[in-house]
Amino acid sequence: MTNEFYKTNRKERAVENIISVEHLCKKYTTYKRESGFKASVKSFFHREKVYVDAVKDVTFQVKRGDIIGILGPNGAGKSTTIKMLTGTLYPTEGVINVMGFSPYKDRISYVRNMGAVFGQKSQLIFDIPPLDSFRMNKAIYGIPDKEYEETLHTLIEILELEDKVMRPTRVLSLGERMKCEFIMAMLHNPPIVYLDEPTIGLDVIAKQNIREFIKQMNERGTTFILTTHDLEDVQQLAKDVIIINKGEKVFDGSIADLRRNLGNKKVVELTVDSYSEKGIVYGNKNIEIRGTTVISELSHQKTTLEVDTDVISISEFMNELSSQYAFTDISIKELSMETIITKIYKETGNKE
Repeated sequence: MTNEFYKTNRKERAVENIISVEHLCKKYTTYKRESGFKASVKSFFHREKVYVDAVKDVTFQVKRGDIIGILGPNGAGKSTTIKMLTGTLYPTEGVINVMGFSPYKDRISYVRNMGAVFGQKSQLIFDIPPLDSFRMNKAIYGIPDKEYEETLHTLIEILELEDKVMRPTRVLSLGERMKCEFIMAMLHNPPIVYLDEPTIGLDVIAKQNIREFIKQMNERGTTFILTTHDLEDVQQLAKDVIIINKGEKVFDGSIADLRRNLGNKKVVELTVDSYSEKGIVYGNKNIEIRGTTVISELSHQKTTLEVDTDVISISEFMNELSSQYAFTDISIKELSMETIITKIYKETGNKE
């Protein structure tokens, strides 16, 4: 694979599915045992098997050139799904096709065409400069000299690491090390890169730098699969979102579809005038407008409301509000991504 990969027009490649997952399942066998000495002795002779469905009948496709966010609470099965996509775990049932490869069957050929960045696991060698780690990956992947130099120069320039790759890894900041992790993952120009919590622990500036780099690489043709608990990563990067809860896929669609999943709702932050010509208003108990739900009260005057615009339009809400209450400040926002995701987790988690 040559450096021309980065020059490919993303729009020409975006029509093709790079990942196809059908009816994916992963079951684990574990053992149940009570605590205590007697239970320990008993377990030597008899252990009760317990079967755990980590992933249950998950199906989805990813188009070449996309950035897909895979979300879910802890223990939902998203990390297990990513491990099966990278080939480090084999599925119990189902089919995975990534660029024509079966990840766990064609592992040696497949890993030459993919990259991975894990926020809590490093590929860098701690006591030597990142540049030496890059040369190690060059040898592992058999990258030709010219392609290696061109790709390395491009990535170092984009990430602004010119004078840092020659320092020992241990003296670099967390943000600088994460940038070097991206170079390690992308030196061999993989068409697809898996990201697991790539901005964990980073400060605001470092996070934004990493996000900008991901966007630039995506524009050059790289497909990214992102798992994260940082919803700002998802909002800024992901084109589509897959949500997994209790091993099952509960949502697959765009960010806009995700917002519409809970209806057309707005969040209104309101500061009422307690003493006004319209009467004395004490707190949110007096806020009674159709289609409106009080979700928090910071004080007697400051209230946060959720307005269902399928029931009442914002203009109608404002007319009713101004006719009944005097207010000194108001802001109208979209439902936060955190609120939407939390509601989906709770709703799907409570289903039996």
